[in-house]
Amino acid sequence: MFHKVLVAIDGSSQSLKSLERAIDEAKTWNAELHAIYVVEIGLFSSLPVDNTWEVMYSLLEKEGKEILSAATKKAADVGVEMTIHLKQGHAGQEIITLAEEISVDLIVVGSLGKSNIERLLLGSVSSFVVMNSRITTMVVRE
Repeated sequence: MFHKVLVAIDGSSQSLKSLERAIDEAKTWNAELHAIYVVEIGLFSSLPVDNTWEVMYSLLEKEGKEILSAATKKAADVGVEMTIHLKQGHAGQEIITLAEEISVDLIVVGSLGKSNIERLLLGSVSSFVVMNSRITTMVVRE
């Protein structure tokens, strides 16, 4: 039985499947539902801190807010309340940190996200969460 569920979303089709599964789990267990979107600042950390960096961050933050808003609506449409979290940093680490801070019982992530380049260099976010979290993690495949 789960009391708190955290779903990681990034706007990819895979994360939308994860959101649907997390909503189903929250309904099944009458659990709290939380969603996290992480602005990956590491992807452009080598750029000089100037207006370009600020514009890129601002665009990613805006995208995150829009994705979280759409996710909230999707959950509300089926009668599930959802708390949203917009973070910045390394996606895998931020997911784990938030999950521990709010004491979730289940983390739901997609097997693939938007960042193919990061997966090649660092491994996928889902793999990172599975390997580094002590919390039960569900990996949703398309």
